[in-house]
Amino acid sequence: MSLDDWVYSTNDTVDAEVRAHVYSLVTAVGGTSAELDGRYVLGDDALACLKDLKRWLSLYDTRLKRLDVARCIAEANLVKGDLLEILALWHEADSDTSLRAKTASSCLELLVPLTWPIEIEDIEFKVNHHRHMPFLQLAQAGYKRDILQHESNILRTIVRVGLPAMAVPMRERNPREEGIIRLVLYFLRNIAVIAPPRDTPMDTDEAEISRSATIDTFHSQDIFQLLLTVSSSMGDEFSTQDVIILEILFHLLKGVDVEKLFMEEQTLAHENTNEFKALLQKEKAMLAGYARHAPTRHNRFGTMIWVKRDDDKVSTVSGQDVLGKAQQSILHMDKSKKWNKPRRGTKKTDERVQNEFDTQTRLTSSARKHLRRFVEEFLDSAFNPLFMHVRKAIERETDRVLKIHSRQYFYLISWFLQAEVARRKREKAKAAAAGKKSTPSASEDESFALIASVMDQETFILLNRYMQRSEDEKQWQDLNACMKCFTQILLMVQEMSDSLGEDDQEIAENIQNRIFYEETTHDRIVTILRNYKDQGLGYLDACTELSHVFVRMLERYSKQNVDLQVRSKRRARRKRKARAEVEGDLDAVQDQVSDGEDIREAQRTATERKFDFTRFAARFTTQSCINTFVSFTKFYNDLSLEQLKRCHRFFYRVAFKLESSMLLFRVDILHLFNKMIKGPENLDPELPIFKEWEELVKQIFKRAIKKIQERPELVVEMLFSKIPTTMYYLEHGYEREIVKRAPRAPAELEVKPGMEKADQIGVAVSILVDQTKMDAIKWVKDVLQSATSEREAWEAENQARATANQETSGSTEGENSNDQGLKAPSIVVKPDNDQRRIAMFKDNKLRLLMKLVGFERMGLDDDIEATWIIPSDLSSETLNENLNLVRKFEAELPTYEDGKSAEDFVRSKAAAARKRAEYDDDSDGIVSDGDGDGELLFEPGGPTKRKSDALEELKKRRRKRNRHGEEPDDEEKAKRAEMRRERERENLEKIKSAKFIHDSDDESDEERDRAFFAREELLRLKTGRLASGRPVKESGPKKRKADVEGNKRKKRRKSVDSDDEEGSDGNSDDVVNISSDSSSSEEDNVNVDSEEETVDTPLSSQQPVATPAVDEDEPLKEPPTKTRAASEDTEMVDVDEDDEDDDIPMRKDRRRNVRAGFVVNESDSE
Repeated sequence: MSLDDWVYSTNDTVDAEVRAHVYSLVTAVGGTSAELDGRYVLGDDALACLKDLKRWLSLYDTRLKRLDVARCIAEANLVKGDLLEILALWHEADSDTSLRAKTASSCLELLVPLTWPIEIEDIEFKVNHHRHMPFLQLAQAGYKRDILQHESNILRTIVRVGLPAMAVPMRERNPREEGIIRLVLYFLRNIAVIAPPRDTPMDTDEAEISRSATIDTFHSQDIFQLLLTVSSSMGDEFSTQDVIILEILFHLLKGVDVEKLFMEEQTLAHENTNEFKALLQKEKAMLAGYARHAPTRHNRFGTMIWVKRDDDKVSTVSGQDVLGKAQQSILHMDKSKKWNKPRRGTKKTDERVQNEFDTQTRLTSSARKHLRRFVEEFLDSAFNPLFMHVRKAIERETDRVLKIHSRQYFYLISWFLQAEVARRKREKAKAAAAGKKSTPSASEDESFALIASVMDQETFILLNRYMQRSEDEKQWQDLNACMKCFTQILLMVQEMSDSLGEDDQEIAENIQNRIFYEETTHDRIVTILRNYKDQGLGYLDACTELSHVFVRMLERYSKQNVDLQVRSKRRARRKRKARAEVEGDLDAVQDQVSDGEDIREAQRTATERKFDFTRFAARFTTQSCINTFVSFTKFYNDLSLEQLKRCHRFFYRVAFKLESSMLLFRVDILHLFNKMIKGPENLDPELPIFKEWEELVKQIFKRAIKKIQERPELVVEMLFSKIPTTMYYLEHGYEREIVKRAPRAPAELEVKPGMEKADQIGVAVSILVDQTKMDAIKWVKDVLQSATSEREAWEAENQARATANQETSGSTEGENSNDQGLKAPSIVVKPDNDQRRIAMFKDNKLRLLMKLVGFERMGLDDDIEATWIIPSDLSSETLNENLNLVRKFEAELPTYEDGKSAEDFVRSKAAAARKRAEYDDDSDGIVSDGDGDGELLFEPGGPTKRKSDALEELKKRRRKRNRHGEEPDDEEKAKRAEMRRERERENLEKIKSAKFIHDSDDESDEERDRAFFAREELLRLKTGRLASGRPVKESGPKKRKADVEGNKRKKRRKSVDSDDEEGSDGNSDDVVNISSDSSSSEEDNVNVDSEEETVDTPLSSQQPVATPAVDEDEPLKEPPTKTRAASEDTEMVDVDEDDEDDDIPMRKDRRRNVRAGFVVNESDSE
């Protein structure tokens, strides 16, 4: 290989063989003929050559993504030299059009891919793309210039290619005809899309391919008429072409100022003059500010001063402009500071795409006139059919709909709605100039119907869904289009509500009701404003405008509709279950999923509530919302009067209407406000909005100074953003008190009746396994295993002690039985971690298993620190049996018939109790008040609760009826029932009177006080004798068990007066009894009177501790062979029951068997 070959090979951008093939095909297409005065003549195989070039483009460029063929075609000048000349040969007056049409169609098939916009993702970029893209962009700009400036109507000829296919009804078209129509529209789309390249200089004038030139050409060659025809027939004659028309409209209208488009020429000229004056004024103010500090030929040298700072340090500043004013010196120092900002990886964002909605496009007068006419005709005839069809296609997510189409759809809705509003203002201005009365005309009424396709509920649903999805996926440009659309919809609704037609006002009322009814819309507006970060000025303008318009319209609507209701959706995890339990619907309770699944699959429940605008507006008083508007205000020199007014209204609302000026007391915000008014680079004082801003800033600074005097801490907090706790402290001077709500116990579960104990344990184990709570089952097994070992050790030790005592001391038979009756100490169930401790309180499935295996819970139901124990009456055999059952069902889960799960056999205790009470028809003995209002004579908790004697009463009645031998009639029954209710009412009234009415002398009864202190002294003596091991002398006659029970029955029948006297001794100690005499689940606390004693077993898992000795000769109060049934007759009541004075049977053990107890106060038991 020679040096020359190497040089040519490296400089050649395209493979030589590819270039030769393409050049030969281009040459064979045709050329100018010298015999025909230089006219273009087709080659013999022109159609075949065109098809081969198309095949090269599709196979080499499209599939391999190399762009080599397009580069060769551009270099060979195929478009201008051949394709456009071939299209120019087809005149409208030609009779033989078959060959011409076929050739023109082949040219169109080449022009569409050659003019297609080049859009390549960054990850797909190759060397060829970097090499060919700048050249091809310039080539496409040349294609567009040649097409628009060609002396023949090239675009009109292209439309003629597709007219035969368009004339065929939609149902009769074949795929080729549909393809030709799409090619025509795609070519028009490409012409509208092509724009001058940003980074590549052009040799020609950009005005030749500008938007104005495109609009003029579209008008002159009837392209606008084609677009109107296709758009108005959408759905009837055309279907798949909707998104192509949408793209053409988008690229024609984006960036066009709607207000200026519908202005008259004189008004527009006046507006342009005012803009030019404003620009000159702004430039003059900028130059004046610069001239005050600009260097001259004399003040640039010879001046250097020291500026003394607060920390006794000095800084050197040079220049005569720093003399005389300390503020100027500090400003000079600030400008000379340099901050080496840390470099972070920036996101690669396409500025052209980011600002495509906000880049203004200026049009010539002719282009503006043609475009305004097209827009008016489009609104009148084609807007509704096209946008309704596109909306349905987006909802169905058809294949032809791309992501950019949704963005363009919402942007065009906002543009056309704004155009409709501008057109109505223009018509009103014309009518006012002509002196006509402002009455609703048919044209006005029709104009609102012209945009009805985007003002329906389906569009609102699509808009809300797309806004939420764009926000979730962080597609900010799509969200920008949605915000613009929503803003213009709100403004159009306001325009309709202000119209004179009653129908329009009613429609606007309904639309506002639908929009403001959903609280999710309110939440989305606030969220969008809060989540602004760095999405650009256009996005910032859109989100601030949307929030401003939405809040203003919602405030106005809420004032007109005082009883406005909104539907709020909140997460409800267990609300359905709680409601089912209250209603007693057991089947609904059983169908609920577990707590963990309920949390994971949280449902949203919708509830209506009255709307409070103040509460909604307060949601904008957050630091993130403030930061968004501050970021927007920083561009104050570039903002329009409307945008400055928007910022002013927001800060005024926050500072004064909502009384949240504390959020604005931040150094950077105050510095920005001061800079806007006092400078440097301040707002132009000639602006109409300047006075309002000046007054606002003045009042904010006044409040800031006043608050600093009240709270000096604000000086430090001005450096930071304010959190709610800090704001509350700065406002009130103290921190907010947060009251924590006590946790609620879950609903107690039980296994449905009819199952054996083992099967019940299987149900509980199966539920925990289904919920993947294997660690909970393992912990239960570990506790059972440990408790079994400990209980076996205690039983062996107790047996050995009893045998040793019998052999050594020759004990009597009664003593042996007493020793054998000693029960094991309760074992405390300890959680292995904090999560287990919480689960022991909140997980009702785990609690069900714990209760089924024999665990008991001590304490109140809502006490999260309550202790679980293994009671004394569970032997080691029982514990071992329960452990084996748990292991068995964990290894092999039980199966149930009819496809039922384990949860189908579990129900709530409370719901089951209510269900039983509802269907309980044993209503004898239930007395109503008779007033019908349901008011009780005394509230619950008053008289002592006692067991029902309904069964005994029924037996007595039955015996009486048997003795008399005759059944009373209905009248006699009614009299007896009335007499019975009257007696019961008198008794209840006595109870109520005795409770609330008493003699004041009772409060200072000396005899009662002496009796009380005597009982206290006797109790102390007994306690001291027990502690010292001396025998206790009884002060009264001993009672047998039968007498005790008889006394209890008598005491239940005493009147309330005696109860009050006996209940005055409310300070008697309570003894918590977990002893050998206590039943496992029916007895928790025993209330002991001053005349009683109890020997308790400590709540511990340790072995019994030796206690002080008691005289063996002391007689027992109860025989040692006390049975379980007898012990159950002793009723367990709470501390405020009336049976506190009942004598509880007790037993004096021998000295070696006495076990220590502990006495707790009444407060401890709670």
